[in-house]
Amino acid sequence: IYYARDAARGVDGTLLWFVEEVGELVRAIRRKERNNLEEEFGDVYAWLVTLASLHHIDLERVARAKYAHGCPRCKKTPCGCA
Repeated sequence: IYYARDAARGVDGTLLWFVEEVGELVRAIRRKERNNLEEEFGDVYAWLVTLASLHHIDLERVARAKYAHGCPRCKKTPCGCA
Protein backbone atom coordinates (compact mmCIF):
# COMPACT_ATOMS: atom_id res chain seq x y z
CA ILE A 1 0.00 0.00 0.00
CA TYR A 2 2.75 2.44 0.99
CA TYR A 3 5.79 1.15 -0.91
CA ALA A 4 6.99 4.57 -2.12
CA ARG A 5 6.79 6.05 1.39
CA ASP A 6 8.36 2.96 2.92
CA ALA A 7 11.20 2.95 0.40
CA ALA A 8 11.84 6.65 1.05
CA ARG A 9 11.92 5.98 4.82
CA GLY A 10 14.34 3.12 4.23
CA VAL A 11 14.93 -0.15 5.99
CA ASP A 12 16.43 1.37 9.15
CA GLY A 13 13.51 3.75 9.71
CA THR A 14 10.99 1.03 8.92
CA LEU A 15 12.73 -1.37 11.29
CA LEU A 16 12.38 1.18 14.09
CA TRP A 17 8.63 1.47 13.43
CA PHE A 18 8.37 -2.34 13.44
CA VAL A 19 10.19 -2.64 16.76
CA GLU A 20 7.99 0.07 18.28
CA GLU A 21 4.87 -1.80 17.20
CA VAL A 22 6.23 -5.07 18.62
CA GLY A 23 6.74 -3.20 21.89
CA GLU A 24 3.12 -2.03 21.84
CA LEU A 25 1.97 -5.60 21.21
CA VAL A 26 4.08 -6.86 24.11
CA ARG A 27 2.58 -4.21 26.38
CA ALA A 28 -0.97 -5.14 25.34
CA ILE A 29 -0.28 -8.83 25.96
CA ARG A 30 1.35 -8.24 29.35
CA ARG A 31 -1.46 -5.92 30.46
CA LYS A 32 -4.05 -8.40 29.17
CA GLU A 33 -5.63 -5.66 27.03
CA ARG A 34 -7.74 -8.07 25.02
CA ASN A 35 -9.61 -5.25 23.26
CA ASN A 36 -6.31 -3.85 21.92
CA LEU A 37 -4.67 -7.08 20.76
CA GLU A 38 -6.25 -7.23 17.30
CA GLU A 39 -5.07 -3.72 16.46
CA GLU A 40 -1.54 -4.37 17.73
CA PHE A 41 -1.23 -7.71 15.92
CA GLY A 42 -2.43 -5.95 12.77
CA ASP A 43 0.16 -3.20 13.16
CA VAL A 44 3.00 -5.69 13.74
CA TYR A 45 1.88 -7.70 10.72
CA ALA A 46 1.72 -4.61 8.51
CA TRP A 47 5.23 -3.46 9.46
CA LEU A 48 6.60 -7.00 9.02
CA VAL A 49 5.11 -7.15 5.54
CA THR A 50 6.60 -3.73 4.81
CA LEU A 51 10.07 -4.88 5.84
CA ALA A 52 9.72 -7.99 3.69
CA SER A 53 8.58 -5.86 0.76
CA LEU A 54 11.59 -3.57 1.09
CA HIS A 55 13.77 -6.70 0.88
CA HIS A 56 11.74 -8.09 -2.06
CA ILE A 57 10.60 -11.07 0.00
CA ASP A 58 7.17 -12.61 -0.65
CA LEU A 59 6.02 -13.61 2.85
CA GLU A 60 3.16 -15.73 1.53
CA ARG A 61 5.58 -17.78 -0.57
CA VAL A 62 8.01 -18.07 2.35
CA ALA A 63 5.29 -19.24 4.74
CA ARG A 64 3.98 -21.79 2.23
CA ALA A 65 7.47 -23.12 1.54
CA LYS A 66 8.35 -23.44 5.22
CA TYR A 67 5.05 -24.51 6.79
CA ALA A 68 2.95 -26.10 4.01
CA HIS A 69 3.37 -29.53 5.58
CA GLY A 70 3.16 -28.45 9.23
CA CYS A 71 6.19 -28.28 11.48
CA PRO A 72 9.36 -27.98 9.36
CA ARG A 73 11.04 -30.65 11.52
CA CYS A 74 8.39 -33.33 12.18
CA LYS A 75 5.91 -32.34 9.40
CA LYS A 76 2.96 -32.61 11.81
CA THR A 77 0.18 -30.18 12.67
CA PRO A 78 0.17 -29.53 15.52
CA CYS A 79 3.88 -30.02 16.02
CA GLY A 80 4.80 -33.37 17.52
CA CYS A 81 8.41 -32.52 18.35
CA ALA A 82 9.53 -33.32 21.88
